[in-house]
Amino acid sequence: MKIIHLNEENFDELVNSEKRVLVDFFAEWCGPCKMFSTVLENANIDVTVIKVDTDKFDDLARKYGVMSIPTIILFEDGKEVKKNIGFLDKYELEDFLK
Repeated sequence: MKIIHLNEENFDELVNSEKRVLVDFFAEWCGPCKMFSTVLENANIDVTVIKVDTDKFDDLARKYGVMSIPTIILFEDGKEVKKNIGFLDKYELEDFLK
């Protein structure tokens, strides 16, 4: 698993660069987001993760309808295929990615 923190306006390029990409919309002040970050870091998953800070990239959050965080969106071949709002534990995350 590779984790990329979005730090510039290259979101589309990153999402389209891999077959499967999991986008984690989060904020530094969000408790459940911090807990989910720990789950992501310890999960044995074969997917590239892009972390998007909604305070810095609120335009992306609006574009993808993110109203609550954490929200994760799974992209396959550059297209959104699944979305989840709220905290997931390791097993729920693995099930989401199936």
